[in-house]
Amino acid sequence: MDNATADQEFLEYLVKSLVDHPEKVKTERKVDEMGVLITLSVHPEDMGQVIGKSGATARSIRSLLRIVGMKHNARVNLKIEEPEGGSRRAPAPRAGGSVEDAVGDLDL
Repeated sequence: MDNATADQEFLEYLVKSLVDHPEKVKTERKVDEMGVLITLSVHPEDMGQVIGKSGATARSIRSLLRIVGMKHNARVNLKIEEPEGGSRRAPAPRAGGSVEDAVGDLDL
């Protein structure tokens, strides 16, 4: 593992150990004046395992990547790609709307 790709190889090893579809784990590494950006994409069914409850697993992965980066004098950031067909929750309705608006949204 050379210094230039140690972070990327570490990320792939870590994520492949967590997911059910390790063959679908892909990473892309870009370096610019801000540091290193690694983009991670996984199988849609594995997103929950990578993100974790309330984002705890993703935060932990980012922390570990920063530590690997510090060891090699690089600032490493992680971007997790939302897979096609991903299900983002719709934002919660705002308080203060009328009952008629809420019932109208139900499409009964």
